[in-house]
Amino acid sequence: MTTMRGTIGYLAPEWISGTAVTSKVDVYSYGMVLFEIISGRKNSSSECFTDGDYSSFFHMQVARKLRSGDIGSLVDADLQCDVNLEEVERVCKVACWCIQENEFARPTMTEVVQFLEGLSELNMTPLPRLLNAVTGGSPTSL
Repeated sequence: MTTMRGTIGYLAPEWISGTAVTSKVDVYSYGMVLFEIISGRKNSSSECFTDGDYSSFFHMQVARKLRSGDIGSLVDADLQCDVNLEEVERVCKVACWCIQENEFARPTMTEVVQFLEGLSELNMTPLPRLLNAVTGGSPTSL
């Protein structure tokens, strides 16, 4: 038995629900960090985005932008458009896969690395239930 530790916004649902904790909690946290790397923002910051949407969590914006095809607007402005949008989309999809509510639906870190390096093909993943509800989508894949 271990006690809950970590930063709110990075904690996997298992910590909160009290179910058994596995290495997949780290995968969840890594997915949240990927969102921050792409955006240059904390995942819990409530900033106003260009579409006027105030969001508590950046990953909700990612889900909306993946659905609408507007990935470029998610990228950290300090990168000054020096990004490969296909890679950004890949990282966003990997991050969404990492934050699945069901720990068994999350990849292993080995799979995450293979996807990020382009060594494995990234299967489409369903949006986590919370993201799907917030983005107003149907239970389809990204």
